[in-house]
Amino acid sequence: MDEQKTLANDVAAGDYNASDMPFDFVEAGAQTVLICEPDAAVREKIVTAMKAAGYLITEAANARDALKKNRFHLYDDVVLNERFDTDNPDANDLLVYFGSLPMATRRQTFVILLTERFRSSDNMAAFNKSVNLVVNLTNVDDFASIFKRGLADHTAFYHVFKETLKKLGKV
Repeated sequence: MDEQKTLANDVAAGDYNASDMPFDFVEAGAQTVLICEPDAAVREKIVTAMKAAGYLITEAANARDALKKNRFHLYDDVVLNERFDTDNPDANDLLVYFGSLPMATRRQTFVILLTERFRSSDNMAAFNKSVNLVVNLTNVDDFASIFKRGLADHTAFYHVFKETLKKLGKV
């Protein structure tokens, strides 16, 4: 955990570098996704599904790169393999980072955990890991439909909450 804080603090304390910005320009209403997946074959399937859904895509090379990209842009969605840039899935720097974000910030990002340990759409595992959706890697061929259903459930669940925030001028 100290290493995560050090990594997050190192990135946060770093000098401004325009090359760390994931996008030069994002049109209003455009959806963005950060993909943190080490396996090229799995990553390509996810990229294909997200492009088909109309997302602007950023791929992270490692945890430090992902944190740098998050420093300058709040992504709509993050697809994170629990073993991304770590051997211990319970000590994933990015998972800890997203779990420690202030709730007002965290609610704006839909986090999808790719795993070999949990079943797809396991709500208790998602709750335990502080993510919105779990996708088992054996179901990666069905990623588009699992994502679509999970996002629809999430949108319906938070609809009243987000509308209330808009009415109060908080968003």
